[in-house]
Amino acid sequence: MVAWRALRAEWTKLRTVPSTGWTLLALVLSTAAIGALVTWDLEPPNCDRSDPACDFDLTKLSLSGVYLGQAAVIVVAVLAVTAEYEAAMIRTTLAACPRRLVVLAAKAVVVTVSVVGAATVSVLASLLAGREFLSHNGFTTVAGYQPLSLEDGPTLRAYGGTVLYFGLVALLSLGIAFVIRHTGGTVTILLVLLYLSPLVSLAVTDPRWKEWIEQVSPMTAGLSIQSTLRLDSLSISPWSGLGVLALYTAGALAAGLLLFRLRDA
Repeated sequence: MVAWRALRAEWTKLRTVPSTGWTLLALVLSTAAIGALVTWDLEPPNCDRSDPACDFDLTKLSLSGVYLGQAAVIVVAVLAVTAEYEAAMIRTTLAACPRRLVVLAAKAVVVTVSVVGAATVSVLASLLAGREFLSHNGFTTVAGYQPLSLEDGPTLRAYGGTVLYFGLVALLSLGIAFVIRHTGGTVTILLVLLYLSPLVSLAVTDPRWKEWIEQVSPMTAGLSIQSTLRLDSLSISPWSGLGVLALYTAGALAAGLLLFRLRDA
């Protein structure tokens, strides 16, 4: 009963914040729009299809919008926590539900379900747009390209894994928000954590260091779940990469819960 009341309270708080709906809409539009733009302007390579370098990973390209869409996920998850601290409403929340684990779990469930719902819409829109534009541009079965379809195992894994990726980013953001308790600081840390390591990887020339950075980077490793071609050339396998992001998320939630109990007792 306590858990159910906490869920209802967190859902009410999240849905009554005007920015929540707009930010989730931004998640859907940015993810789908960028994926559509990438596939809309793509043409079949003018080279021998037997050369792996000439074959595009069309599934991954159709999901290019995830790089921007995850920023909206960060904002939704962070504000679900820091807005209460900055408005001093966390005291009211803890007075109504003193059990810290229940409060954190309720926020995690509500935020994750909301993000996963929006993410599902966004990746399905990316699939439909990519399928239409790629076919129109010459990526047809006659030319040797299979249309994007969830009936294909690797494609289903890429799209389903992308939804899971969004959910893990939401939980990671939530955990760090409980640690930092400040909107600007939390968003900055998350942007650096997700976006900096891929940029460093591009600048590193030593292949061993480059591979290591890609293996421990939460975004690069996590988004390996989108790859459907040349998996042997990846620094980390798709599911292992998503597991790396899950480890970051578990650590952030554990730290957030610990500090939530110690500082807000």
